[in-house]
Amino acid sequence: MKTLTFTDESLTGDILGQITIDIENERMTVSDLIKARVYQEVENYNEKMPEYFQGLVQPTEAEMQLNGYKMKEKRSIDPEKQFYIALNAFQNNGFFVLIDNRQAESLEDEVLLGEDTKVSFVKLTALVGG
Repeated sequence: MKTLTFTDESLTGDILGQITIDIENERMTVSDLIKARVYQEVENYNEKMPEYFQGLVQPTEAEMQLNGYKMKEKRSIDPEKQFYIALNAFQNNGFFVLIDNRQAESLEDEVLLGEDTKVSFVKLTALVGG
């Protein structure tokens, strides 16, 4: 088993957050990496139920705020639903994944994970206004 750190970065390379995940397989698809990340962050949230969800994608019935996604009412989040929201966001350029500074092109791209593999998620922010 390997421990892998996933980093959230801005377009300018600033680190916005990190999550550490235990990975069993040496080879994974981009879809598998997204699933591992989403399931871990949902598990972390559901265990403690903090005021804000710090995740890759916005849960249904949550408001985006400066500190993360604020749930309208405290409830657990469905990891499978979050995973499908994340897959849709990836396919619609809501974020992209960099593996050792190379952009993943599709969910089926296979990745060989080494001791020093760097996985970064870069969220693309929608422009406000006209």
